[in-house]
Amino acid sequence: MYEVLDRYIETKSKQQLTDEEREQIHSKFKLKRYRKRQYFLQEGDICKHVAFVVKGAARMFSVDEKGIEHIVRFLLEQWWLGDLESVRQGTPSHYNIELLENAELLVISTADAFELRDKCRPFDLMFTAVDYQANIAAQKRIHAAISLTAEERYEELVKTYPEFIQRFPQNMIASYLGLSPETLSRIRKHMLNK
Repeated sequence: MYEVLDRYIETKSKQQLTDEEREQIHSKFKLKRYRKRQYFLQEGDICKHVAFVVKGAARMFSVDEKGIEHIVRFLLEQWWLGDLESVRQGTPSHYNIELLENAELLVISTADAFELRDKCRPFDLMFTAVDYQANIAAQKRIHAAISLTAEERYEELVKTYPEFIQRFPQNMIASYLGLSPETLSRIRKHMLNK
């Protein structure tokens, strides 16, 4: 279980973990199993834990005043769950994080994660790399939302995250893209007939 996290940290940090660092990291994480449809975080709660996905899939979403869900992120194996805004600012989250499959997560309190960043160089470098990648992904997502057509957004998603198409229902893919399910259905049909 922890070997996946160790390899991930070494790959992202480009540094080998020492036995002492491994022990330090493992002591802070707890393996937790979540059932499909169980929440990791609910809107209004302060995000006090983050988790590394060992197995499973999740979505991060908000619900507007009309009851419409807006998916801002999908999460898969070897991705991190949590609401960075809530963690950094100590404010109630605007989002829900729901597991969409039975999942195994390595969970760490945000306080322990900050402590590890201070004491373990590879862990800190890993989170720096993850933050960098997340910023790039967010920038690309914003660009797509304001610059691309609905069909181009779908094509970009298929190209960048093909696993999303297999793992998540089409109504959720539509929400993630800011489309109605009907529009996504038309786009998919059009692409098949090309």
